[in-house]
Amino acid sequence: MYALVTGASRGIGRAIALLLARRGYDLLLVARSEDQLTALADEIGRKHQRQARLLALDLAAPGAAETVAAWATQQTEQLAVLVNNAGYGLWGRFEQLSMPEQQNMMQLNMALPVALTHALLPALHQAPKAYILNVASTAAYQAVPSLSLYAASKAFLLSFSRGLRYELKASNVSVTCLSPGATTTSFADRAGMGAELQATANKVSMTPEAVAEAAVSGLLSGEAEIIPGVLNKVSAGLTSVVPKGIVEKIAAGIYEKYL
Repeated sequence: MYALVTGASRGIGRAIALLLARRGYDLLLVARSEDQLTALADEIGRKHQRQARLLALDLAAPGAAETVAAWATQQTEQLAVLVNNAGYGLWGRFEQLSMPEQQNMMQLNMALPVALTHALLPALHQAPKAYILNVASTAAYQAVPSLSLYAASKAFLLSFSRGLRYELKASNVSVTCLSPGATTTSFADRAGMGAELQATANKVSMTPEAVAEAAVSGLLSGEAEIIPGVLNKVSAGLTSVVPKGIVEKIAAGIYEKYL
């Protein structure tokens, strides 16, 4: 059986791909960097003796979901796992960030996983048991000033995952949403965060491997939502009982003071 992972070249996506290979899945790897995908495919073959096929593609480009879906169905008739991991954030005040770069982020964080899921559900329904993992963020549980649109995009993905899971509850497809907190990846650099903010985040960051362990274990167990790490679970849980205004003030205190 095959698993397709978007944003597989680094970070959480790469770690998830390696764990799925260890669990016995062959891999379909998609990301922009062909060199990194090739290195990962070689590692999967060497360490786990699984096949890994790759597609180097800008997933924010128009028609990317259709391209990936067509490629995946050409590669295998045994797709059993879809991991919608590709995504990124932008740090800064909404009105000061350019609209084109924010639209690009929304395309990757929201439109791509929705379109790819829709295109590949017929293939997933052919498997004895299939899984969809949507990678959101703990930012999905509250508004985050200076990461306003990023947090909103992840809230969208969390809500979409919950609704789709219910729709598919009587089917062979299980839907899970992963919401990691700070993780030692290139997220902060891509988001444009300064060194001081990155240093603060690094104090509570998890490794991609630890996040992936929780993700794959929870996914294959059929969990609805996964929040790796005790601190992340507590902070996400508090957002449901603490007044929203206070939660937003706390979030702003963490991020906005570095602007």
